[in-house]
Amino acid sequence: MQLDRDLESIQSVRDLMRSAKTAAAALAEFSQEQLDRICAEIAKEGAANAERLAKLAHEETGFGVWQDKVLKNELGSAMTWEAWKHTRCVGMLNEGMAKHALWEIGVPMGIVAALIPSTNPTSTTLYKAIIALKAGNAIVFSPHPNAKRSILAAVELIQSAAARAGAPEHAVQSITLPTMEAANALLTHRDTSIILATGGEAMVRAAYSSGNPAIGVGPGNGPAFIEQSADISTAVRHIIQSKTFDNGTICASEQSVVTESCISAQAEEEFKRQGGYFLSDEESSQLAKLLLRPNGAMNPQIVGKSAAVIAEMAGIFAPAGTKILLSRQSEVNPRSPYAREKLCPVLAWFTAPDWQTACERCIALLQTEGAGHTMTIHSKNEAVIREFALKKPVSRLLVNTPAALGGVGATTALSPALTLGCGAVGGSSTSDNIGPLHLINIRRVAFGIKEIEGKTQPENHTQVQEQVQEINITPEQIAEITRKVLARLGR
Repeated sequence: MQLDRDLESIQSVRDLMRSAKTAAAALAEFSQEQLDRICAEIAKEGAANAERLAKLAHEETGFGVWQDKVLKNELGSAMTWEAWKHTRCVGMLNEGMAKHALWEIGVPMGIVAALIPSTNPTSTTLYKAIIALKAGNAIVFSPHPNAKRSILAAVELIQSAAARAGAPEHAVQSITLPTMEAANALLTHRDTSIILATGGEAMVRAAYSSGNPAIGVGPGNGPAFIEQSADISTAVRHIIQSKTFDNGTICASEQSVVTESCISAQAEEEFKRQGGYFLSDEESSQLAKLLLRPNGAMNPQIVGKSAAVIAEMAGIFAPAGTKILLSRQSEVNPRSPYAREKLCPVLAWFTAPDWQTACERCIALLQTEGAGHTMTIHSKNEAVIREFALKKPVSRLLVNTPAALGGVGATTALSPALTLGCGAVGGSSTSDNIGPLHLINIRRVAFGIKEIEGKTQPENHTQVQEQVQEINITPEQIAEITRKVLARLGR
């Protein structure tokens, strides 16, 4: 019975949290060096098994390209560890500019509840385990049901590596019977210290309404602006490389192209030369019916599929070798799927008369969906780049790089991460690429360094008593005054 299954999953979460609490208490006593040994071993095993986990994820979900998932797994393991291995997260972080002024001490939060999506299942599991343990926390995973098998395979690998390196038992655990009830029990459990929510918008909202601290990621809908000074051939190559990487399943990937009319024809021809297929109006209408469900949600059937497969599903004949499907659009319509996030190799195409109008078009797209997330500009004009940086409602403005890879820190100086904060404008608690420093509390020890001179009270107690005596008013008189005031107020 479904009820029995739901109750069983809820009870399993309670058992997991009981064990995690014990593990978290043990981890809180570990030195940074002990924690680092655990993380290094997990990173090593994750990288060594990157291909196996990539194939498992692809076979189970049907999303993306397994070869690209190998790089994702390497980013979630070795690259994440490399970025943070020299960072101190627990214990004494800072003894102040001067001795006995201000100390800062890193303190683990306790238990991290980690929601794992089906689009990046194994890589996100590796990444979240490393940043949680680096910060001295226990972690409990909630797998997406459609990627349960591959996520649990990653968890088993992490558990074995952590145990070899001396981690306490139950430091890394996962729900094995994923239900909505189990996920909710994990999110709302009183011992959950912080939630790392990577997944659909509904799940992220549930995390923020759980009553526990949460770091969530909203949807991406990043436009890519090709400005007239750009190297057009390179810009197009970057966009196609990004949008076809794992068939567009990274939420930082481009969703629209906006270019200036003076270079529009040249950019269009370059897209065609590199594997882009521009849909006719009729074909755009056909594809639009496939991209979204009647309720306005993204159709999961198109997620992570190739351009050829999507074209076939929509009844469109695309030439052999087509890598990207592009639809010409003239205005941003919130009801149009082309103005929304599309986790597949489909792009909207907009032309603007100048960069100022293009700037407004990009803002309109972001306000439709994806505010606070990511966008890209291809340009050599630093003044234009600066204007975009000052005005765009995004947390990451990527310059002259593939957005999918740049947003997660593979081709930029951003921290390697598979959870990308969207800031307040995107409904997130931070605009950062999430790392271990987001999973600690900082205890500050502040020494007194100065005295406050002068009187701290206007009059001493004796003076006040003398003034009261000088008034010489009786309790009866106070009562009479009170009665008269209340009478005037009509009470």
